[in-house]
Amino acid sequence: TPDHAIPPVPLGLGLAGLIPFVGLSLVAATGYEPLPDLPDLALQALALYGATILSFLGGMRRGLAVADPDQRRALGHYVVAVLPQLAAWALVAGFQLFGLSRAWCFGGLAAVVLAFGLLDYAHAQVGGAPLWFGRLRVILSLGAGAALAAAAF
Repeated sequence: TPDHAIPPVPLGLGLAGLIPFVGLSLVAATGYEPLPDLPDLALQALALYGATILSFLGGMRRGLAVADPDQRRALGHYVVAVLPQLAAWALVAGFQLFGLSRAWCFGGLAAVVLAFGLLDYAHAQVGGAPLWFGRLRVILSLGAGAALAAAAF
């Protein structure tokens, strides 16, 4: 059915959004250093990009809650919508300001990205979003989660 096919624009933009994840993770992992401290800068940028994307995911979840005609049912979605950016802020602030280990920061970011991909997939399965949205979220979460997990080591 048309609800199963991922529209080309969201697919293309979503895949383009994986480029910074993959590129920064590769620079950090390979130690490629044409500029001084480039791998460390790539890690910092990756942490910030991960936090930005998690904030975006929270905003998407809030948008789905706003669109729900039953606002009592949507209450839980409003609460869930603030969790990714709070988790991202705690992980990135811990890493950049307080010495949280690389493994905890990037492993944590990867876990939150993957968890929200699964939550969005489940939400689409019960009619809270189009089925293609759930499929797209799983694809993008796997890509982003893999890049973040690779940066954890």
